[in-house]
Amino acid sequence: MERTEPQEPAGAADDPSPEAKREAAAAPEHTEPAAADGGALPPEPAGASAPDEASDGAPRREPAEGAGGDSSAVPDGQAGRRRRPWVRWARRTALAVTLLLVVPLLAAETALRVNYMGDPADGTYTRDRDAMWLGHAWVDGRKKDADVTALARRLEDTGIRDLYVHSGPLEHDGTLPKSAYPRARWLIDAVHRELPGVRVQAFLGDVLANGGPDGLHLDRAATRAEVVRSAGQVLDTGYDGVHLDLEPLHSGDRDYLSLLDDLRAVTRARDARLSVAAHQIDPLPGLHSVAGLFAEHPKWWSQEFFGQVARRVDQIAVMSYDTARPLESTYGGYVAQQTSLALEVTPPTTHLLMGLPFYYESNFSHWGHAETVAAAVRGVRLGLSRTDADRELFGVAPYIDFAATETNWEEYRDGWVR
Repeated sequence: MERTEPQEPAGAADDPSPEAKREAAAAPEHTEPAAADGGALPPEPAGASAPDEASDGAPRREPAEGAGGDSSAVPDGQAGRRRRPWVRWARRTALAVTLLLVVPLLAAETALRVNYMGDPADGTYTRDRDAMWLGHAWVDGRKKDADVTALARRLEDTGIRDLYVHSGPLEHDGTLPKSAYPRARWLIDAVHRELPGVRVQAFLGDVLANGGPDGLHLDRAATRAEVVRSAGQVLDTGYDGVHLDLEPLHSGDRDYLSLLDDLRAVTRARDARLSVAAHQIDPLPGLHSVAGLFAEHPKWWSQEFFGQVARRVDQIAVMSYDTARPLESTYGGYVAQQTSLALEVTPPTTHLLMGLPFYYESNFSHWGHAETVAAAVRGVRLGLSRTDADRELFGVAPYIDFAATETNWEEYRDGWVR
């Protein structure tokens, strides 16, 4: 359609010239416009800032509020010129809150992106000390000999030497029914036959009550004693170790440390391994305390508490996934940071493992397009390179076998095994 020039509004030619407007504004007989009640508007207070220029070039004073705050009582064209104080306050408050939330978030994401930059050191690949979490199907009767053979082919030429096989969960009182793992002895013998040198550990866990009515109460001595007895029970079955995963576990939980001391005494007496799944470490000092003001169960441990746990076990595996990072680069930078923080407080005599996300989800806590195995592996290598590139007791731990894709396996092999 052909565009036409806009038409001049009717009556525009009758407007006085700019010179005439200025002369009229300067005339001494000029009076203030009358208010709606017939009285004159009050003059501008002394010291007020210069008035706005009206569209006709004459200075315009801010209209006074009519009785009862009714702006309709002000002459046409002047209503709404003055912003009420509460509007300005609300806008300034909204801006301040936005800056307080957005600026730190952008700064943190930028720092993680920078942390993902650079090249990992040569030689930061598998030390043949990796582990893997396996699902419950391996001990409840669903898996057969052919499945073990296929698993052996899958793990061939990888660095995986420990299998954490889900054999629970524990009852809330700490006991473990033997009916939960009826095929455990079969699996242990089959793995030892097909994969010599690979250990099979009983993966035991439960939801912690943490003050609520439901769940396992670590604060009860009788419950902790039952967990220790359950550990001895699975070792009697033939497992090579006990892998404990209790969540949500708050940083600084002294009852958990006491439980680990008791479990370590049992596993050492039987020449077995004690391993745990560990929460992530505060990415900022004291973050778990700050998060505790807003969340009932903050996801982080202090670095100090992580070290206290690491000194009580043979293996500690960081659950370095479900991080809510929205980009692959920031997720990788986060894993690099977690790797460095964990290495700093894990004694060289404890085997440290970093978890890999062998599954896909898309939600606020886990963006599948960002939390890739490739990004995690590169982050692990960067953290290892910067902190302790020669650490011998170190590896990665894929979670979990039944959700793994071919892409997960390829990225693990290409980035870490080589």
